[in-house]
Amino acid sequence: MDNPALVDVTRGNVIESLHRGRVAIVDTDGKLVCAIGDVDARVFPRSAIKALQALPLVESGAADALDLSDAELSLACASHNGEDVHANSARVMLMKAGLGEDALECGPQWPQRMEDAARLIMADETPCGLHNNCSGKHAGFLGLAKVMGVKTKGYVEASHPVQQEVRLVMEQMTGDKLSEDVCGTDGCSIPTYASPLKSFARAFAAFGTGAGLEPLRADAAERLFNACINEPYMVAGADRFCTRVMEGFRGRVFLKTGAEGVFCASVPELGFGIALKCDDGATRASEVMMATVLEAMLELNDDETVLLDRLVNPPILTRRGAQAGQIRPTGDFLAALKTALS
Repeated sequence: MDNPALVDVTRGNVIESLHRGRVAIVDTDGKLVCAIGDVDARVFPRSAIKALQALPLVESGAADALDLSDAELSLACASHNGEDVHANSARVMLMKAGLGEDALECGPQWPQRMEDAARLIMADETPCGLHNNCSGKHAGFLGLAKVMGVKTKGYVEASHPVQQEVRLVMEQMTGDKLSEDVCGTDGCSIPTYASPLKSFARAFAAFGTGAGLEPLRADAAERLFNACINEPYMVAGADRFCTRVMEGFRGRVFLKTGAEGVFCASVPELGFGIALKCDDGATRASEVMMATVLEAMLELNDDETVLLDRLVNPPILTRRGAQAGQIRPTGDFLAALKTALS
């Protein structure tokens, strides 16, 4: 099926581009509250499910054994900018496990912001694995491997005990069987498994509330949720959507973006999990989609209203900073959300 156009982009008064997508909202009973587009089709969640991948680190006791702080647990769930605070925190996580940066198998990556990349260049340095946006997640995997007493080399392989633990947790949280035929390789070299979008929404309904989870896992989910809420800068960094929303909503919302236009979120006060994907992978559209969903479902105070208004309707600017158009949710998208959430 063709998914509906959920976001359009204007230039002047003319619609210049359209972004199709799908949205699933699930409650703690596993009921599909809202389904826009084909939410049964499998999608790769990419980095949107890092908080679920971090559950074994906490529920195994490894996080306590390594004395990981909230900031470090937040980094384990992060897709960060590669700022100094992120790279240095990943280094400390590795040190706590008795490892150096050479243990990372995520690969080097330039910092996302020009100023951070420029600092490396001016120091005549090149980026390393610590600057990779997934370095916190990988430091967490390595810490888990050390506490488990298994080899650290090859921890990114699907057959490694750490990735087997992660896969088991993903199956249990999504309720989906993850087989080799739905497995790909993520940009940071770990396995990524495609599941129906509604399965990820189900997982994040449980993650944000603990509903239906065994006590140990519920405690681990709550600890990771709170770590990210307490240290939202570590989840992404300066000028990033995830950080801005979690800072602005002060514990009401957990959310995480992933490559190729994916988002997952938990809204504990409503007992909802959200998963969405922009079909063409555009971040500009997936951010508008997520902001629109939050605006439709939550009662907002003045500050939250101002924040979401900017994120729901971001401007298209010229090189001189003048507004030439905007990115916005379509009328059909707004109507579908209103019907589902009323």
